[in-house]
Amino acid sequence: VQLVESGGALVQPGGSLRLSCAASGFTFSSYAMNWYRQAPGKERELVAVISHGGSSTNYPDSTKDRFTISRDNTKNTVYLQMNRLKPEDTGVYYCSAVVGGEIFRGQGTQVTVSS
Repeated sequence: VQLVESGGALVQPGGSLRLSCAASGFTFSSYAMNWYRQAPGKERELVAVISHGGSSTNYPDSTKDRFTISRDNTKNTVYLQMNRLKPEDTGVYYCSAVVGGEIFRGQGTQVTVSS
């Protein structure tokens, strides 16, 4: 299983970013996918979940109505569209999947929201 995130950047408050996560080594379309973030000094936080087919999504209150998770099962890729970004959204963003009872995640991509 390999997960490779990309798209992180420095962005001003109120701006937008789209993260991507390319997956390989497993039957992508059969598994739900998650996005997490880890901010310095804070616990890892789940920010979005999408079902294997993409029809169901879930968000915590901190990202609901600002973040949108989506997936393209033809490209084995999951996305995270982030709008109206806030400084507290700063962190390393990871995609992850539970495959065969084991949690896999990528190396992460840095998102910094600052003026």
